[in-house]
Amino acid sequence: MLGAVVGGIGLLTLLLSFGLARDPTVIRSALIGRPAPGFALRTLDGSRTVRLADFRGQVVVVNFWASWCADCRIEHPDLTGAWQRYRDRGVVLVGVAFQDRPSASRGYLAEFGGDWPQLSDPSSRTALAYGVYGVPETFVIAPDGRVAFKQVGPVGYGQLSQQITSLLPTSP
Repeated sequence: MLGAVVGGIGLLTLLLSFGLARDPTVIRSALIGRPAPGFALRTLDGSRTVRLADFRGQVVVVNFWASWCADCRIEHPDLTGAWQRYRDRGVVLVGVAFQDRPSASRGYLAEFGGDWPQLSDPSSRTALAYGVYGVPETFVIAPDGRVAFKQVGPVGYGQLSQQITSLLPTSP
């Protein structure tokens, strides 16, 4: 009996120590190296439809966010900085509002800015296709259409810049 209790405690300790030693933001996506799921979503203002296929040959950053997300507010200045730095180099940043009311999303953008395409995913089909389970989550898609990087949680400017730069063609 004592052996079973000691063995059970040992097994529980081993399982907990393995799980607690892992960083939950470092989640390897099954999409890495695979073609990014396509989408055709309306902008938050309803003025047009944006299709991932239209950006083939460019580096695309897809950021899932929400107005109610505290970490989204933390990363927003870094996204703005990356957009300002790379948009003239053929990089596209696309925001996808996740489980958010369109009016709340528009209010967030009125407060914080963000003149890159901001899209509505009312049925969450695109988020599901990307395996999003919370926000913020950011994906970087290579010019060949494959997912090159995924970040769960706020993405920093340096990290995002490094990922984008690694995918841009080098100058001769």
